[in-house]
Amino acid sequence: MAETTTYDVVIIGGGPGGYNAAIRAGQLGLKVACVEKRTTLGGTCLNVGCIPSKAMLHASELFDAANTEFATLGIEVQPKLNLPQMMKQKADSVGQLTKGIEFLFKKNKVDWVKGAGKIAGPNRVEVTAEDGSVRVLESKDIVIATGSEPAGLPGVTVDNNRIVDSTGALSLPEVPKSLIVIGAGIIGLELGSVWRRLGAKVTVVEYLDRISPGMDAEMAKTFQRSLTKQGMEFKLGAKVTGAKASKTGVSLTVEPVAGGAAETIEADYVLLAIGRWPYTEGLGLENVGITADKRGFIETNHWRTSAPGVWAIGDVTHGPMLAHKAEDEAVAAIETIAGKAGHVNYGLIPSVVYTVPEVAWVGRNEEELKAAGVPYKVGKFPFTANSRAKINHEAEGFVKILADPKTDEILGAHLLGPQVSEMVGEYCVAMEFKAASEDVARTCHPHPTRSEALRQAAMGVEGWTMQA
Repeated sequence: MAETTTYDVVIIGGGPGGYNAAIRAGQLGLKVACVEKRTTLGGTCLNVGCIPSKAMLHASELFDAANTEFATLGIEVQPKLNLPQMMKQKADSVGQLTKGIEFLFKKNKVDWVKGAGKIAGPNRVEVTAEDGSVRVLESKDIVIATGSEPAGLPGVTVDNNRIVDSTGALSLPEVPKSLIVIGAGIIGLELGSVWRRLGAKVTVVEYLDRISPGMDAEMAKTFQRSLTKQGMEFKLGAKVTGAKASKTGVSLTVEPVAGGAAETIEADYVLLAIGRWPYTEGLGLENVGITADKRGFIETNHWRTSAPGVWAIGDVTHGPMLAHKAEDEAVAAIETIAGKAGHVNYGLIPSVVYTVPEVAWVGRNEEELKAAGVPYKVGKFPFTANSRAKINHEAEGFVKILADPKTDEILGAHLLGPQVSEMVGEYCVAMEFKAASEDVARTCHPHPTRSEALRQAAMGVEGWTMQA
């Protein structure tokens, strides 16, 4: 007979949603177990997603800067790429962070139950370990936080040899002479830029007639021009109909979405990055009467599913597939379970593309406001007029602020430029407190810093920007 243990909360999945939920539950004094089948905690984000990709983005950025920018600064070097060491430092960083989560689990008395979790019925989770043994966890509340997996494409079979997904693209054994990226979203552009900096010829094939769907259109156009100037090529409005891998490369068949002759393009490797699907298959949802939608998402109402005592957070639910969205939902769901007031402001979840330049945004963009018939005013400020960006030779991009013409409340903030991922949080805080653009415009910012561009753009809403 399988061993049975009783908990207050059982969480299935140890990614950003799952481990934050587990830690918060422990902090609130709940007896909690987190079920995770990987050998390490952290989920896709920490193990094979946002964290290792940022390690590669940072390293490749420094390598590219040494090749193309150091001489301008009076630093003469001849960098040599050591790809195995670059991969090792990535793995070392990931390992340290996964151990950090294990420490937090112990500190907050969270039980990590290793194995694949499945809901066996109301208040019951079965965990199958790698050796086949089964353990039963009983709990009043069950939280599904199983995340997502790369989406597939008919005619393109991922073997993680020549045709890779995002996981495979983080561990290529060599720098490709040529790489085709299918999909011009955040994942494809970030990983494509890594290998472009390290020496690959990168071509991005996108079904839509623009890159970065969801990004403000003006930002997307400027962003594409920047990436093109760096050497990336784009085939927009193009449909991939097939891929044939060999020992030495891949032949990709592409045809115009609008109609026309198909063409075959060759590359050493192909990265399929057209999005992600929720990981809900095999979870036993049917055992508690939950039916996922046709794409696999679980419907929720304030993180509650249709089944009593079963909650869902993160990528398995609708909304942006972002780690910080999952983290917010994790805390809110657990606090609700504990009888507190959980809250997530879905209108203020920021998005970031960690390329060079970076792109970051929060709130609504111009296209959304126009479609909704919402009037707005615009304030802009270019980094070419920002002293710190100029002296650092990082003056590409601009900041754009959208505000209500009557109340001056900030409706959206859109940033393209150096390290804007670290600056968009200022607007997240401002918008959370319903700030007016004038509030930011009249807040003293240190000089010289890139953050002054945030203030200057806010000044621009009322037309009193002071450019250098």
